[in-house]
Amino acid sequence: MAAGTLTRADIAARINHLVGLSRNEAATIVESILDHMSDALAEGQNVKISGFGTFVLRDKAQRIGRNPKTGVEVPILPRRVMTFRASQSMRGRVAGG
Repeated sequence: MAAGTLTRADIAARINHLVGLSRNEAATIVESILDHMSDALAEGQNVKISGFGTFVLRDKAQRIGRNPKTGVEVPILPRRVMTFRASQSMRGRVAGG
């Protein structure tokens, strides 16, 4: 794991080590899972992984923002944003409980 960041390659290597699949097979599985999750989100579905968390989509309405340097008001267009809500058990693990 490089500098505190978990990568796709790290996940594939862990699957390779624990399950015994080849590195290519493990990488293919990781890519397949991430593609499936990405496709679901692109189609407007939330993604919930029990014991881990939920990727939630929200539609934000148009609003007026302000340029902090100049103070000029600027319209912010409506958009869809994604947030992540960790599960209760994940929050406990991260908090060290």
